[in-house]
Amino acid sequence: MNIHQLSKAEAVDIVLKTQLLNTKPKIGSGNNKFSADKLLFSEIIDKLGYIQIDTISVINRAHHHVLWSRNCNYKEKHLHDLQTKDKLVFEYWTHAMSYIPIKDYRFSLHRMKNFYTPKSQWLKCRYEQSKKYFTPVLEKIRDEGMLSSSSFENAEGHRAGNWWQWKPVKTALEYLFWRGDLMVAERRGFQKYYDLTERVLPDNIDTTLPSEKELNRFFILKALSSMGVATEKEIQKFMQPGKNIISDLQVTDRKTTQKTINEMCENGELVQVVIEGENKTKNYAFTKSLNNYSNKIDFDRTHILSPFDNLIIQRDRTKRLFDFDYTIECYVPESKRKFGYFVLPIIWNNKFVARMDCKADRKSRTLLVKNIVFENKFKEFENFVPHFNKQLKNFSEFNNCDKIMLDICTPSKVKRFLQ
Repeated sequence: MNIHQLSKAEAVDIVLKTQLLNTKPKIGSGNNKFSADKLLFSEIIDKLGYIQIDTISVINRAHHHVLWSRNCNYKEKHLHDLQTKDKLVFEYWTHAMSYIPIKDYRFSLHRMKNFYTPKSQWLKCRYEQSKKYFTPVLEKIRDEGMLSSSSFENAEGHRAGNWWQWKPVKTALEYLFWRGDLMVAERRGFQKYYDLTERVLPDNIDTTLPSEKELNRFFILKALSSMGVATEKEIQKFMQPGKNIISDLQVTDRKTTQKTINEMCENGELVQVVIEGENKTKNYAFTKSLNNYSNKIDFDRTHILSPFDNLIIQRDRTKRLFDFDYTIECYVPESKRKFGYFVLPIIWNNKFVARMDCKADRKSRTLLVKNIVFENKFKEFENFVPHFNKQLKNFSEFNNCDKIMLDICTPSKVKRFLQ
């Protein structure tokens, strides 16, 4: 088996390019059916494999933030139209709930099938709680058209709360979505509106169940298209939640993934990669990508990333490749937080240089930067600050803010040079 050697800098550069963070933003070209912008953002989602949906809204939500990070011309209407009008993306599970290219719909069918005979106790409980409501929920939507959860009466007096406390009818609605009977036809604000799959899914979409081999190849191809260079474990975790969360969502196993990777290496599609300083770690990449690789970059790149950005969602991988130890602290008790509630990683060229806790105050249209902390070894402030100030202004505008207020900066001497 051929083994390709990469320096750490080359590996990082390949990763950032496949994540569309080391390339100049494209200006798309439209066609008779879709505008240039719609095709561009559809292509970004396809390249990344998925965009994670998240509820936290102290700044613009993660699914909008990730797309804006790839092209600052992004508007929320783009994603709304891609789902609702153009039907180029749909919502479903990956490692979490996500927007996925509609052309990849059939590769979610195995997960949907698993919901008919759930194995995990977590799902069995919800199935038993809600199964008697399946038929009336489907009939109501069939008769009345797409509906949100608020359209269903709480017949048994259960209070709506955190999602594991949902009333049975609401659980039934969501379970039918997980099972593939329903799709999210539209979001209004963040509210989901469900409709029958037969009325949402375009007629030209392939709905044949993939074979095990097809499924494994799909996840491997998608993973490396998005990640560029990755280990077998990282490929296995891509778009999958892991067995410790909900086993029914895990549709490939490590043994089969390993076998398929070996076959793809033998036929020349993939090549094994060793990264400088990691002689015992096997990575994989597309042979074609490495043959066409060029490290030429002639512009500065500064990105303010979401905690749920595709680049950093696998935290161990982020630490391995970038030497950046990142934890999202909104789930950590306030007394134990080091940097803040919703800390955004900041990457400049090929290095993570800082992390920033901020909040968009919608009433005053002010971006509140509560805390920005630079990495200990970072010293290139003179070169970095002009690029960061420009991107911070763009980020403020993305969050519909006119002003920026900075509170704490470490080191403090840099504060006066920032916005």
